[in-house]
Amino acid sequence: MASRHRFNPDRWAIVLIVTAALVFTGWRWLTEHPEHNPWVPLRLSDRVGWATVRKLAHLRAEPDECRAFLKRSAIAFTALPPVGEGICRRVDRVAPTPDAASGLALRPTGAQASCAVSAALALWLRHSVQPAARDLLHTRVVAIEHLGTNNCRRIGGGATGAWSEHATGNAIDVAGFVLADGRRVSVLRDWSRPVPEADFLRAARKAACQVFATTLSPDYNAAHRDHLHLDQAARHGFGVCR
Repeated sequence: MASRHRFNPDRWAIVLIVTAALVFTGWRWLTEHPEHNPWVPLRLSDRVGWATVRKLAHLRAEPDECRAFLKRSAIAFTALPPVGEGICRRVDRVAPTPDAASGLALRPTGAQASCAVSAALALWLRHSVQPAARDLLHTRVVAIEHLGTNNCRRIGGGATGAWSEHATGNAIDVAGFVLADGRRVSVLRDWSRPVPEADFLRAARKAACQVFATTLSPDYNAAHRDHLHLDQAARHGFGVCR
């Protein structure tokens, strides 16, 4: 009976070799696919992958590292001092410099959001919005039209309930896009029309769900009929995409 359980050095050698080969192969694959590697710092050049949301969540918690991401990504911005009081105190304020080439140009200008929102916007534009504009509309985005970033209010604007991410500037409401050929894509006008602009908006919404903690569209409720609400709320591993 005991002989059946004797230590077999050859068998264990094979197990160790196979395990080492799998570890090496996995590590090499992660090295070649940094978008899936949670140990590699976020880079604008990396495609959106499994680890992107986790990396963005880290930047949300570490504004200084987030600003370092913007700097190494050649995204010009102005870091602003904290402002406000209580629940609406905005400690992390960044105003990106308008950049028509990347599309990271907010209209109206001067919008101030958290660094994590700006970082997600940059990734979203580069890897999703611009390719969708090229494929579906045969042009590129030169600006994002928005309805605001910061607003000291609760969700729904009532006197009670949870505070909106807009209260701390950790959100942006995207109303549409300005295209290089002069056209405008409007969430309010185009979302439900049988036109390529509607396909573009839905592609943008789907992609936003991969980099923002919360993405709400006209499909969510009437309050969002004219914009995409995008925020970087701390959701502990899960997001909201509607």
